[in-house]
Amino acid sequence: MAMAALRREGRRFAPLLTPRPIAAVRSPSLLPEEEVPFGARSISTQIVRNRMKSVKNIQKITKAMKMVAASKLRAIQTKAENSRGLWQPFIALLGDTPSIDVKKNVIVTVSSDKGLCGGINSTSVKVSKGLHKLNSGPDKEPPKYVIVGDKAKVQLVRDSRKDIHLAITELPKIPVNYTQVSVLADDIIKNVEFDALKIVFNKFHSVVSFLPTVSTVLSPEVVEREVESGSSKLGELDSYEIEGGSTRGETLQNLAEFQFSCVLFNAVLENACSEMGARMSAMDSSSRNAGEVLDRLTLTYNRTRQASITTELTEIISGASALEG
Repeated sequence: MAMAALRREGRRFAPLLTPRPIAAVRSPSLLPEEEVPFGARSISTQIVRNRMKSVKNIQKITKAMKMVAASKLRAIQTKAENSRGLWQPFIALLGDTPSIDVKKNVIVTVSSDKGLCGGINSTSVKVSKGLHKLNSGPDKEPPKYVIVGDKAKVQLVRDSRKDIHLAITELPKIPVNYTQVSVLADDIIKNVEFDALKIVFNKFHSVVSFLPTVSTVLSPEVVEREVESGSSKLGELDSYEIEGGSTRGETLQNLAEFQFSCVLFNAVLENACSEMGARMSAMDSSSRNAGEVLDRLTLTYNRTRQASITTELTEIISGASALEG
């Protein structure tokens, strides 16, 4: 009877012992379903445990990144809200005319240096490319790019390398203040010839909402032309007494420089707020997805473990029955 039982077991495991060429060592779980040999388990519990461990580690990282982004958002949001009072008086005085027709346009694209923050950088790049196409023409100079942030630089270098005039990265590594941004704005004004600066950034609304925004800063020459044409509120500037003996041109120059530094300071802070809000949302979604994957892996592990236990019990009972017989 024992020999008969061994013959039956031999027939059962015969397909596993059939010689076949070995091209590479692969886990049975990686084979197609029709190629898995009879009697071989489709997945190992050790593989599932390793996968569950990696998913748990990823979930811990995403939760930590979400908490870090939340703490940074609270600090930056206060600064961004306070900075809105700097550039709003310029809108009331000079207006904001993004559709003005000038020859030399410079597009200042504000983005982040880090990823994992949703689509805020792609949105800024798309708006910048749209402005570039809109302001290109036979009687105009090709618009130039001034890029603040590494992510926009990586995307624009692919198809607009020749139009990039200046790129500034690693700005958020130091806490941003107005002094730093004003020095940056002064460098841009000195190194770039422009009739209109168009700053593209993401304006913060809430953690899950941001609005792509374009702010326009005109050069003193264009502002003077607008004043002469009567389309600007600066026509009343001559009725005021200017201290220090500055001429009208010097006053317009100072106003343009101060306006650009204020708008750029607000744009950097608003974009930083949008970045942190988008990162919070992205990390929250990643944590939830990791939890769902972990639930499915736990179910798979329990089923595989139960199937293994059932198989071992069946083999023990069969062996005992064969010995008794």
